[in-house]
Amino acid sequence: MTVKQVKNKPVMGCSCGYNSKEMEPTVKESVENNEKEIEVIEKEEEIYPLTDEACPECGHLKAFYWTKQTRAGDEPETKFFKCEKCKHTWRDYN
Repeated sequence: MTVKQVKNKPVMGCSCGYNSKEMEPTVKESVENNEKEIEVIEKEEEIYPLTDEACPECGHLKAFYWTKQTRAGDEPETKFFKCEKCKHTWRDYN
C-alpha cells in the first residue's frame, strides 16, 4: 500500500483500488503453535516382497526384490535383490 492524496487528504491506497481512511496501516496477525512431535524411526523397514533367492555373499535363501527400468524402454526391466540377513544388494539381468 502506498500513500495517496484523496480530496487533499493523505490516505493509504492499494493498486487494486482500495483506500484506507487511516494513515497507519495495521497488521493483525495471530500465530498458532501447531507443531507436531517428530517420530523417530529406530530401524529401516523393508517394504518389498520376499522371495526365494540365494544371497551370493552369505548364502541366505531369502531376499527382498523390486524391479526398475534401467535401460531403453524396449529392454526388459532389471530385477534387484536385497538379502534379508546381510542386506547385500545385487542385480539379476535375466
